[in-house]
Order: sequence, then C-alpha cells, then structure tokens
Amino acid sequence: MSVADSSASVIDPLVERYLARLRVEGGLATNSLESYRRDLTKFQHYLAQHRLGMGEPVAPQVVVAFLAMLKRQPLAASSIARILSALRGWFRFLVREQLVDVNPLRDLTARRRSVRLPKTLTMQEVVRLLDVPTGSGAEDCRDRAMLELLYASGLRVSELVGLAVSQIDLNASCLRVMGKGAKERVVPMGQQARDLLADYVAHVRPVLLKGRVSRALFVSRRARALTRQACWKLLRLRAQRAGIAKPISPHMLRHSFATHLLEGGADLRAVQTMLGHADIATTQIYTHVERSRLKQVHRQYFPRQAGRKLSRP
Repeated sequence: MSVADSSASVIDPLVERYLARLRVEGGLATNSLESYRRDLTKFQHYLAQHRLGMGEPVAPQVVVAFLAMLKRQPLAASSIARILSALRGWFRFLVREQLVDVNPLRDLTARRRSVRLPKTLTMQEVVRLLDVPTGSGAEDCRDRAMLELLYASGLRVSELVGLAVSQIDLNASCLRVMGKGAKERVVPMGQQARDLLADYVAHVRPVLLKGRVSRALFVSRRARALTRQACWKLLRLRAQRAGIAKPISPHMLRHSFATHLLEGGADLRAVQTMLGHADIATTQIYTHVERSRLKQVHRQYFPRQAGRKLSRP
C-alpha cells in the first residue's frame, strides 16, 4: 500500500491519545485534528515499512528520508510544512510522556518559506458580487444575506455555516463566533448585512423551515444547516453572474475583508481580533498585500518611472 493510501490504515492508539489531548487541552478545531490525523497516519505507515512503531525511538535520518519522500510526490511546500509541524508536536509529546529520550527533530531547522500573499477581490469586485441581480425566492434572499455577512464579518466558511440563531444579536449588530481552538469572539456586522440578516430571520428562514425546528441560522428547505460545499457552489455561481473571471472562494472574501479594513486605516490589532487570529503575525500578512498594492500604484502613476517622460510647461 502506498503512502497515499495510508488514510485506510488503522491508526496507532498512542496517536489517538495524543489527538485526544490536543482536542481537550489544546482546544484544537475539528478540521485541524483531522489534518493531524492524516499527517501522522502517513508517518505511521512509513515507519511500518521500516519495521518501526510510532512510540519507538526514531533516528533523525528516518524523519529526513520521510520528508524527502514527500517532496518527491506532488505535494505543495505548505503541505510538507504542515506535516513537519505535526511531527514536531508528536515528538514533543513522546518526550514529555518519557516514551523516547531524544526528539529527532530537535536539531532540524525548517527552511524559511517565501511569503505568499493572500488572493483578494477589489472593492469594485466585491460590490459587483454582492449586488448582482438575483431572484426573489427564499434561497436567493438567504444566499444574499449569507454572502453579505461573510464579507462584512470576515468569517471562515466553517464559522459561517456553523452559526446558530442564538449567536446573532441584531439589536447590537454583532455576532458571537466560535473559532479555531474553540475560542469565542464577538464580531460586528455592517448595517447592510444586519438589515438583510434581519429580513432573512424574520421572513425567509420560516419559509425554508416550514414549521420545523433548527438551531442553524442558514438552512435549506430540508431544515438542515447549509454545508461548506453549498456555500462554495453558490459563491461561484454568483461570481459568474457578476462577470468575475478569477477563481473565487469563501476564504477570498475573508482576505478581502481584512485587506479593505487595513486599506481604510483600521488598526492591525482590531483586525486581528475580528479575524480571530491567535498571533498578530498571521494578521500582518495583510499589510504585505497593502504595501504590494501601493507599490503597484506607484509604478503605474509616478512620473519618473523608466521610459516615462515628464511633461514640460
């Protein structure tokens, strides 16, 4: 069986114990836990091929060979970096549990990855996307309120579809969001998002529910919470109608939300709080986007660029 099929392997009970600790003590989100599970299962299968167990001492050369094997596969550098991070946490766990004496990654330094700027929409593209003409059906009204809220609050798509009615406060124009690591934050919403959401809750959601009960804010006609896949699909359809050719995703609206706030003069710490970033270094990537755009404007309009002559009176 290849490493690609390693997800079918039975995971080591010690790994399950480690993941349970991350969930309880670290408050790690479900999606992050599943990523750790897949990464550690890959490593478990690799060790099994070399007759080694997950709780046994491993030489640094073995880990380096595993990472080298991953690089020969069509894996992005970000994926390999994530797997390396999972392994670092795993070996720290083994040392703390006194199952091994030495962390084989202790002296292994990670290569510094180049900064990849997040993809965003321009303000004009956001307006076209959110204001594109749609029908007046219940789903159309729901989708418009949902996408307006997604941009106005900078939510992750998992946070958006996971919202419960009890988490929104229309009077205060804000919502309580349960983010990564089970950390709750309060996020404001714009007036337009608030008005669309109020109309949806009062008049549209009851039509979709047809007397049934659901805690979910955004529901289908089956009274079930919308999925992330459904959100992706409706966003792409709306982008096509708006004439936006670039590939689009819900996370691009989150990136656009942060970038547009900073371009408007918002404080970096405030943006960090609204996005739910534990480390401000994660938020600082958006300052790179802002600087990149400023440089582009400078190159385009500054008169003393190469090949551009100043007009004389």
